[in-house]
Amino acid sequence: MAKGLGNIMKQAQQMQAKIARVQQELEDKEVEASAGGGMVTARANGKQQLLELKIEKDVVDPEDIEMLQDLVLAAVNEAIKKSQEMIQEEMSKVTGGMNIPGMF
Repeated sequence: MAKGLGNIMKQAQQMQAKIARVQQELEDKEVEASAGGGMVTARANGKQQLLELKIEKDVVDPEDIEMLQDLVLAAVNEAIKKSQEMIQEEMSKVTGGMNIPGMF
């Protein structure tokens, strides 16, 4: 019985090390999303941090700030969504699709 528990603990430690490695690698991976036909582009990393926000000059209209705000929100939200999907995909490779609560 103790031998089986030791194997389980060893496997858990190996999985934990793999997860830590993937989390570190995700910091360097990036995703990009745009809105308004590329007028606003957001880039995020695998830590769900916004790295860059580009706004084309043509979309800046002082008479229509709301449209620009909507485009920025759409691009940022899509970049974060893509970042989350990338994280889930990479983690499922390590966990075999098993959902581990509290990982992210």
